[in-house]
Order: sequence, then structure tokens, then C-alpha cells
Amino acid sequence: MSAPARLATVTIDGPAGPLEAVLQERPGSETPVTAVVCHPHPLYGGTLHNKVVHRVAATYHALGVAVLRFNFRGVGQSAGRHDHGAGELEDARAAYEWMRARYPGARRWLAGFSFGSWIAARLAADTPDLEQVTLVAPPVHSSPFDVLRRATVPKNVVQGAADEVCPLAKLQAEFPYWADPKRLVVVDGASHFFDRMLEPLGDAVRSLVAGAPTG
Repeated sequence: MSAPARLATVTIDGPAGPLEAVLQERPGSETPVTAVVCHPHPLYGGTLHNKVVHRVAATYHALGVAVLRFNFRGVGQSAGRHDHGAGELEDARAAYEWMRARYPGARRWLAGFSFGSWIAARLAADTPDLEQVTLVAPPVHSSPFDVLRRATVPKNVVQGAADEVCPLAKLQAEFPYWADPKRLVVVDGASHFFDRMLEPLGDAVRSLVAGAPTG
């Protein structure tokens, strides 16, 4: 019988001050995998409670993963102010290192949605012990993802076919240049926020992380 799940609010020491976070784990049970999930753009309402972020985290947790969601600087109870991606990368690094310290022997995953996928991609590119990264609706039209052209970390990408914010065509033009290994799942009919399509989103994430090669 598996240990009961626990959802706990935690505080992480971030580079600009405390970061608000939520940890979902099963206390007392073996945790072979941990994950950090990054939320969408702070200036457009993105928080750790975003429904896409929540669905990715819930999908991970159902697979036995201990999952951390956190608010970037200036969001919710997190200290600091928006830093256009530079400081947010360091926030994500602090969250990742917090999970490393809590679960020193675990395998490590990373994910992000929209703006959060840009942060996750850059962190993944310079984190040698990361097993895989999942990017949902990466904004390749507005942010540089060049680091993925060299990074050999396994990449799982989920994209809505009807995404009106991060168009599928832009991703299809960029994705072939990313280094292998990589896999892309397009969810038919899904908008940027996967309205009424959260279940197919979860299915896509589950299929990708279960079948991704390990780095």
C-alpha cells in the first residue's frame, strides 16, 4: 500500500529573497524521482497555481514523483520583482537545488509551461544530472531557445495544435534544430492554456516521460 500524498507549502531561499512553493510528496516512501515545474509569465497572471502547471505536476505525482511548484520572484508571496528571465532562471536553479538537497539520491526531472518552459530549457542546458525536461507550449516566437541546439538532455515537448499564443508553425520551424534526443506530441484542438483539454495534456506528458531516454 502506497504512502498517502501530502501537499505542503514550503519556503525556499531564493537569490532575491524567499520563494513561495508547494511540495507534493509521499512522506516515508521511497522517492526515486523528483521534479520542479515552472509557471508561465508572471506579468500575465502566471503563478504556481496555473491549471497547466497543476496538471503537469499532478501527472508527475501520479507516477510516484515528488513535485515542487514555486512562484517566481514578485509573484504571490515570493520576494523580489520581475527580472525578464534572468533572475527567474536563478529562482528555478534555487528550487532545483532545494529539491536536490531534500532528495540527494533521486533522479531529477524538470518542466515548464510557456515562459516557464523557456526558463526550464535554459536551466536544463547547464544541469548535467538532469534526466529529462518537459516543455509545454514553448514560446519560440518570442524567446531564444538556441541552448537546446547543443544540449543533449532528453527533451519532451507538448504543443497545442490550436495554440493562439505560441503557434505550432513556429515550433515546427525551430524543433528540427534542437539536439537529440527529443520528442514532440501535438494535442489536436488544444489552445495555449489547454482549455477543456487538460486530460489529453496529462496523457501526452505521461506518454513522453514514461518513454523518454534517460540522460
